[in-house]
Amino acid sequence: MAIEDFGDKVVLTSNTSSTTTATILKYGATVTSWKVANVEQLWLSDGAFLDGSKPVRGGIPLVFPVFGKSSNQGFENLPQHGFARNSTWEFLGQTKENPPQVQFALSPEQANVDIYSKWDKGDNDFTLILTITLNDDNLTTNIEIQNVDSKPWKFNWLFHTYLKISDIEDTLINNLPGETCYDQLLKETYEEKAPAIDFNHELDRIYKNVSTDKILQVIELGKVVHNVKRVNLPDVVVWNPWTEKAAGMSDFQPKDGFHKMVCIEPGYVHELYELKPGQSWTAEQIIYKGDAIKLQSI
Repeated sequence: MAIEDFGDKVVLTSNTSSTTTATILKYGATVTSWKVANVEQLWLSDGAFLDGSKPVRGGIPLVFPVFGKSSNQGFENLPQHGFARNSTWEFLGQTKENPPQVQFALSPEQANVDIYSKWDKGDNDFTLILTITLNDDNLTTNIEIQNVDSKPWKFNWLFHTYLKISDIEDTLINNLPGETCYDQLLKETYEEKAPAIDFNHELDRIYKNVSTDKILQVIELGKVVHNVKRVNLPDVVVWNPWTEKAAGMSDFQPKDGFHKMVCIEPGYVHELYELKPGQSWTAEQIIYKGDAIKLQSI
């Protein structure tokens, strides 16, 4: 079967190749695995909790309604990254057979009540619809955020994508020179001057308002291993914890696992998006393999 429901998770299998699969944990609606020709494309910590006791370390966690910690009014009591990744989503079922496609939903009824209650006055009414499509050469994750309330509210959204690589010290991220960057470690904003982003220490940056015409490419030893395309997701977080930060995270295993991962995270995080009653907001991430190096300027 192209789509199998195992109770706590859903597995999609390509119609043309049994070795191309995607696994989605219902807790957090987190994609924990995406294999192409039996080769894993996402990094998942060996210490990740998959029992619903805490957010998954690795795969594609979902960040809503706040990115990081925020001092903005209505968000100051929320823990980092909100409640979407801490809640068990409703599996709506299969929506397309070829390519296999499924949907998950989250509303206040399914949300982690302890965290949801800390967003504004704890009464914002919303519906999130996540659509995941497994193509032979790409994985597409689409989010629709609906305001079904009688009042407006604000939010951030982010696909916190952990991509698997061979060695972070041999890895570059292209198509970000000239972009406005907020360095979360330096607490400084500057224009990115480097022709490509390389890694030799902890890196945690938010690139703001990056044209969605730009494809972000993960390059290892001159070869493109991942491409990340964005729809209506203007911001890009690039993160690798390196030695000290990895050592401080109990669920980050093995401790040298930072060599095998890089986070390229498309989102809407540089400011809050206001959604009015009856409105909806949609966005999409498409990850695909290979392709030639494409240099795109601003």
